[in-house]
Amino acid sequence: MSAHAQEEKPKTAPIAPQYSADITKITNKAVVKKALQTIVSLEKETMSNHVTLTEIPAPPYKETARGLKFAELLKAAGVDSIWTDTAGNVIGLRKGKTGKKKVVLEGHLDTVFPDGTNTKVTFKGDTLYAPGVSDDTRGLAALLTVVKAMKQTGIQTDADVLFIGTTGEEGQGDLRGVRNLFSASGPGKIDSYIAFDGTGYGHTTHRGLGSHRYRVTFRGPGGHSSGAFGIGNPHNALGRAMQYWDESGNAFAATAGIRVTFSVGVIGGGTSVNSIPFESWMEVDMRSENPERLNAMDTLLRKAVQKALAEENAIKKMGRNLTVEVRSIGDRPAGGSDPRQPLVQHAMAAMKFLGANPTLGVGSANSNIPISLGVPGITIGSGGESGNYHALNEWFLNDKKGYLGIQQSLLVLLAEAGVVNK
Repeated sequence: MSAHAQEEKPKTAPIAPQYSADITKITNKAVVKKALQTIVSLEKETMSNHVTLTEIPAPPYKETARGLKFAELLKAAGVDSIWTDTAGNVIGLRKGKTGKKKVVLEGHLDTVFPDGTNTKVTFKGDTLYAPGVSDDTRGLAALLTVVKAMKQTGIQTDADVLFIGTTGEEGQGDLRGVRNLFSASGPGKIDSYIAFDGTGYGHTTHRGLGSHRYRVTFRGPGGHSSGAFGIGNPHNALGRAMQYWDESGNAFAATAGIRVTFSVGVIGGGTSVNSIPFESWMEVDMRSENPERLNAMDTLLRKAVQKALAEENAIKKMGRNLTVEVRSIGDRPAGGSDPRQPLVQHAMAAMKFLGANPTLGVGSANSNIPISLGVPGITIGSGGESGNYHALNEWFLNDKKGYLGIQQSLLVLLAEAGVVNK
């Protein structure tokens, strides 16, 4: 799930005067004023790129085609060099004067939709409809506009800036793209990380919601529903496990402490109505920004699974024992950035300058990785309005203030990277 899915009511925090002063200093520069206006003048191109990229499917683990087009557009927008890393991330470098720091602005290439999904954009008035049109294709289009506005106006930063289309943000991708950026295969030390995810403007996700995801599979001999009656039934064990976790999980979630959630998302198994299944499985998700609460919920799942296994094996009349496998299919680290951190403060100050009432919150997105590693990281919206995330009728509307989301990203980026121009 992406950062646009808020897990709590957004909060506010004070902005220290020095960070407001930083934004004022930046926006007083003629070159920055020109760049902000250029973003507005590029609205039609932003929308064209948005539609083009949306209509190139990017299923989980199959982002290559969209990545190739994004790389073409990114090169044309004006980066100094471009490459694709071992995880499929498309990385464009815009060199800074000193390059003493590296600042990242990224959006993710992948969507949640499988092969064969029709991603053709349809229009109803000013509203775009298509799977993945807002999450996160709008972020990719916004990123391209930032690059072009900087190129056209000649903005020079002190820090190197990496503009990135990442892979594997959604579902079982398990943030593999951003993990690679912070590995030995990455582009080197990253000092600030700004992620696009979701739309709108004025909100900063500065805390990472951790999650554990598992595929739990009970296995047995299987057989004829009548002829093999009495053998252990994996479906029965799965049903018990779900019940026991529901009971213990709800009791724990209701206790005092930081919010923790859990869910059984997908179940499957069996071959026919007149067969005892040889396999029964479920995929589960649990979340909290507190690692201890998350780990406790994880323990309750494992206890429920083992209790269910033992009970089904104890009551079977014949045949070999059932077995169970609990396999991790996702592990997003939790963490948080202090609201007083310069990156968070710069984000709020930029949003305030653009007329927003800045809010802070928690979410689950690419910024979880840098935040968990102690690297300043945030997720922000890319402007406009949107809805029906992860549904076939997902939509995006470039409202009258859609450009503000792109402008806010430029100002946050420049506050972190520094502006050399007089």
